[in-house]
Amino acid sequence: MLTRIDHIGIACFDLDKTVEFYRSTYGFEVHHSEVNEEQGVREAMLKINGTSDGGASYLQLLEPTRPDSAVGKWLEKNGEGVHHIAFGTEDVDQDSSDIREKGVRVLYEEPRTGSMGSRITFLHPKDCHGVLTELVTSRTEH
Repeated sequence: MLTRIDHIGIACFDLDKTVEFYRSTYGFEVHHSEVNEEQGVREAMLKINGTSDGGASYLQLLEPTRPDSAVGKWLEKNGEGVHHIAFGTEDVDQDSSDIREKGVRVLYEEPRTGSMGSRITFLHPKDCHGVLTELVTSRTEH
């Protein structure tokens, strides 16, 4: 089912400033950056390491592009910090269906496009002990 921690999402007010903190403090470099208009975020993926299944583990830094986005609302309520955890899976469609059958609310009826062309869905935090959880199938090895 789940193969790794794909990434930890961190909400921030200033993406460039936060990237510089992780670069200067820990030596992490930006592997990929993009704007996801659908989700209303500007993001940077900082690669931590590769994994045995050909994937990788990342920190995903998220800055809202509009205040009504999910990350914008979350930042307004909670301030900067850990927003979600994402687990890698070979088949997000099958695994989200299996998890739904166990009574966990899956937030998207069908997986959507995520960072770097991945397929993603989220699990409701109230069903996951307060943790917003993302399932990710990578598009290709990275």
